[in-house]
Amino acid sequence: MSVSSLSEQTASRIMDMILVEKRFQTGDKLPNEMELAQELGISRVTLREAVRILCTRGLVEIQRGRGTFVTANESAAADLSPLENLAVSNRDMLEIRMMAEPTAAYYAAKRATAEEKQQIRELSDKIEQAITAGRSSVQERLRLEQDFHNAIAAASHNQFMDQLLPIMNKSIYNDVVHVEESVTYSLQDHREIVHFIETGNAEGAKAAMRMHIVHVYLILNLPIE
Repeated sequence: MSVSSLSEQTASRIMDMILVEKRFQTGDKLPNEMELAQELGISRVTLREAVRILCTRGLVEIQRGRGTFVTANESAAADLSPLENLAVSNRDMLEIRMMAEPTAAYYAAKRATAEEKQQIRELSDKIEQAITAGRSSVQERLRLEQDFHNAIAAASHNQFMDQLLPIMNKSIYNDVVHVEESVTYSLQDHREIVHFIETGNAEGAKAAMRMHIVHVYLILNLPIE
């Protein structure tokens, strides 16, 4: 994965913390650089580039000697891509994920670099380790789940997938926060998705990702049309 795509992905994650999870409010100071980079599992160089991206979007500002502060407000959020602040139902989010994510997994299996495959594998392993060790907080699982799906989207090497990350992340947020039953499905689904991407089996990756989303439909008791 290029530094630029990883920086964009990181910017999207921090944006979700602010606009979706409401973890940081306007005027709040973000965690220090070392702390936030460690939480997100990235280098400080990548984090700095992500913060620069968010500064240009009017979501944060750097105050010299003090740190990085959230400046997001309704007008700033309105200037973002329509997908960033779109209010949609679980059904709508799952439908767009069903359209996009299996295909992203398909192309990830075809196009992912060795480094990207390793990152996807490591994220899947971290999710499994955190859950099986019984130390998985909702916040940690949310971060890892979003990073896992975002890494697959980035490995598809399709720039339009970057625009869909806000919708994907909102849906994953709802899955993790509100549906604890998803744990069992997620572990098995992730193993299969990773296996097919690592082995370059594009059709297998597509089918495994589709089944992963089908499981979410079933857990949320939503009809698949």
